[in-house]
Amino acid sequence: MRRFRGIYWRTFTVTVGMVALTLVLLGTSFFALSYSYTVSQKRSELEDNAGVIAQMAVDAFNKPEMVQAWGSLRSDLNQIVEVAEQMSDTDFLIWIPNLRGFISTNSDIANAELTLPKAMGDRLSKGETYVGTSDLGVYEKARFVVAVPARMADDGTEVGPVLAVAEPNSTTQMWRAFLGIYAMTAITVLLIAFVASATTAMQQTKPIRDMSSAARKFAEGNFDARVHDTGRDDEIGELTEAFNTMADSLQQNEQRRREFIANISHELKTPMTTIAGYADGILDGVISPEEERQYLQIISGESRRLSRLVRRMLDVSQLQSMDLIKQKHPFDLSEAMRRVLVSMEKKITARGLDVDVEIPEEEVIVLGDSDLLTQVVYNLLENAAKFASQGSTLFLGLQKQGEKAVVTVRNQGETIDPEELPRIFERFHKTDKSRSEDKDGVGLGLYIVRTILEQHQEKITATSENGVTTFSFTVQLAQEEKASSKSV
Repeated sequence: MRRFRGIYWRTFTVTVGMVALTLVLLGTSFFALSYSYTVSQKRSELEDNAGVIAQMAVDAFNKPEMVQAWGSLRSDLNQIVEVAEQMSDTDFLIWIPNLRGFISTNSDIANAELTLPKAMGDRLSKGETYVGTSDLGVYEKARFVVAVPARMADDGTEVGPVLAVAEPNSTTQMWRAFLGIYAMTAITVLLIAFVASATTAMQQTKPIRDMSSAARKFAEGNFDARVHDTGRDDEIGELTEAFNTMADSLQQNEQRRREFIANISHELKTPMTTIAGYADGILDGVISPEEERQYLQIISGESRRLSRLVRRMLDVSQLQSMDLIKQKHPFDLSEAMRRVLVSMEKKITARGLDVDVEIPEEEVIVLGDSDLLTQVVYNLLENAAKFASQGSTLFLGLQKQGEKAVVTVRNQGETIDPEELPRIFERFHKTDKSRSEDKDGVGLGLYIVRTILEQHQEKITATSENGVTTFSFTVQLAQEEKASSKSV
């Protein structure tokens, strides 16, 4: 039962139902109009024919010799009957005043006594045409009757009415023909509607069923499922494209998750193995007392590295859950960069590096979290110092561009492979280990940088050519800073 409540059957039922309802409404209107038209046409035909017969009868009775020559009148009436018989399959009844009766084109009722409806007599007495149905006392069923009065033109003497009587079948024959044509047309339209609706509903529901199947596979851990692209340029096509994009993103996230687990396992395993190995060696007496201090220092260093790794992971987790929109406030970015440079002085001096600084003397007020953006500058400068060639020059710059402040950090060292460049902001990603003399890195510094800037809705770019690697990121200027830049 649930199967028949799906989108396919709903779409199919609604479409076919609307077509059927439209055909019923149009058919009802068509039948009413066509029947009315058919009856009107038959009435006009009968009135015209009866009028012709009535005029012929008036002409016959109006002859001067009619009173002395009954045979001549009889001959004229026979001619009228012959003319009436040629007109149509209608029965014509002609009143003969002298005979006080009717002569008819239908031999079965030629000598029968007719019973005229009172309404007919009233209309004829007023010289009006009567239209209605009656069995006239001689027919088995009521028939369509048109009665036309026949009067002398000169003195208005009544000759007698002429009755045109039509069978019901002859009245509705044309209407029934219309009905048959309409029925065939309606059946053809319904069949076309069935096929078109079924095809359209199938095309609409197939991608949705494919998405449902793919979603179930995702739940089972299979992220390779995709919805086949039908090339449709409509909402279903957009939904299919969006679903496949989501599937690609989920697959990438799953890949990153596996890489993260593998990387974190490796990063945790190395110091823990070192700590456990040297500690066991000291406890087992394998390491001599003279070497204990050296190995204890190694254990201490690995413990600190493990602590830094855990702390960085907690920082990342905290950053991803923060709502920085509420924490943004104006602060002087140029002053924050000078503080970072001072704090990095020992590390820079230890590597024999020079620093080229281009920071404006005046305040550069930006909008953001001062601690986190300071951390961004610190991480980039630390990373640049770590990978810079011995005795080379670091560059730290700040400038305004429109409504943004742009921070640039540049170093001179080995060129990063273009294939590696897009991945340097990923978690635990490290390029060639030989590029760094500092083995204490955990591969989270640049990932934290990107996370902080994404939280600020800012962008960072990295380029590396001919041994020069440059990082640049933007920060939104505060309102007063933007206003002053516009006035200048």
